[in-house]
Amino acid sequence: MYAINMEQNKKELNIPDEIKIFDTTLRDGEQAPGIALTVDEKIKIAQRLDELGVNVIEMGFPTVSSGERKAAREMVSLGFSSELCGLARVVQKDIDALIDSDLSYAHLFIGTSPLHRDYKLKKSKTEILSQSMEMVEYAKDHGLKVEFSAEDATRTELNYLIEFYKGVESAGADIINVPDTVGILVPSTTRTLIRTLRKKINLPISLHFHNDFGLAVSNSLIGIEEGANQAHCTINGIGERAGNTSLEELVVSLKIAYGANLTVDTTKLYDTSNFIGSITGIKMPPTKPIVGDNAFAHESGIHVDGILKNSSTYEPIAPEIVGHKRRIALGKHTGHAAIKSKLEEFNIEVTQKQFDNIYNQVKTLGDKGKCLTDDDLRSIAITEIGTSGKEYIKLLGLSVMTGESVSATATIKLSIDGKIMETSQIGVGPVDASVLALKTLVQDRVNISLDEYRLEAITGGTDALAETFVVISDDKGNKATGRATREDVILSSVIAVINSINRILDIQENC
Repeated sequence: MYAINMEQNKKELNIPDEIKIFDTTLRDGEQAPGIALTVDEKIKIAQRLDELGVNVIEMGFPTVSSGERKAAREMVSLGFSSELCGLARVVQKDIDALIDSDLSYAHLFIGTSPLHRDYKLKKSKTEILSQSMEMVEYAKDHGLKVEFSAEDATRTELNYLIEFYKGVESAGADIINVPDTVGILVPSTTRTLIRTLRKKINLPISLHFHNDFGLAVSNSLIGIEEGANQAHCTINGIGERAGNTSLEELVVSLKIAYGANLTVDTTKLYDTSNFIGSITGIKMPPTKPIVGDNAFAHESGIHVDGILKNSSTYEPIAPEIVGHKRRIALGKHTGHAAIKSKLEEFNIEVTQKQFDNIYNQVKTLGDKGKCLTDDDLRSIAITEIGTSGKEYIKLLGLSVMTGESVSATATIKLSIDGKIMETSQIGVGPVDASVLALKTLVQDRVNISLDEYRLEAITGGTDALAETFVVISDDKGNKATGRATREDVILSSVIAVINSINRILDIQENC
């Protein structure tokens, strides 16, 4: 049914049969503040982009450095399937640098808006058009494919913009590009502009939209609806200011919502995003569409229940389509279905009582603001399984005082065979004081020695759950292990010892 809808969309919207993805991660993406790529890094990224299947890779701006030209020549030598393009101003030395880089695709640009003409270039409309046409002819005479950008096109007078594009078309340009340089377009103005240009210009139209208002992807889709057949994008939407059109968002939208025929292998999107994020140092927010850590994560009990029955209930696409994975998150909104699913995944079988205890502990931790990891849940479950069925000793209360200039003091209250007892002890630290107080209270019931004590944080962070493992023995030679998982190290230690004592008492009762 969904496939039919996609075909209907494609037919009704009359989008081009072929839509090209022009990736400018290595050029406009690198212009994002804080990003500076080495030659080797640029080559590695270009290789990933070629494997991803983009149609064009804008490798950079050859005239700016010898490193840029070296990177371009190396990329050309690798024989990519993707076309390689370089940026150049409408000056001969920029085009010569591009030719010297062995590139055959030139992306020429010049500012056309009143702001750029009057303040940056200080040239008239006639001068700008004449210079542009001359350099298009120069590039074409040297065998280059030419894509031409009227920089700040969306703030250029429409009549002059049409005149300008017609001029570079007559000079031999192969593609015109429409840059929304400061991201001021909205979908309605995008539709009007591209529709108008489509009627006046005979060349293919390419789009280069910035994301200042968060509309770059939406505007690109509208432009394609109006007949543009190429869009400039960057991986993760990186670029100057608020960035550029996000490649992964645009590609998935085109494929899923429009049924577009693209060369991009969507199953490589997640890995490509992570790879480029690690090199650039720009980490994506977890809520980033398509590639964010939470893009296919679910916590709400209602949502998880639906996902487990049919993933389409709360997912527009399967995560595998973009190389991602579904994740069931655990927290205060977690329901029974999520925990049962996780335990089945871990191959952990529990009784109903054990499950109820695990569920209640997850909820309690969630109410305290803790988001549990899979390792957290696994440890909680294993601890619950390892807890004795009969509780001879129960913890009723624990209070600890410690500091640099005072001895650690622990006060503990227990129920021992139904009798409530309480005492305090001093130790070399809070855990030692707590265990000494515990041993004092139970000594009339059982004499124990702590043979092994092991503590570790399950996951990173100061809010990680503490998992404690202990081995104790009694004066009759019986040994028992105890385990506990709590957010408090001292409490985790005390409960682990109590669990092991209950096991010892169980052994004594059944001998």
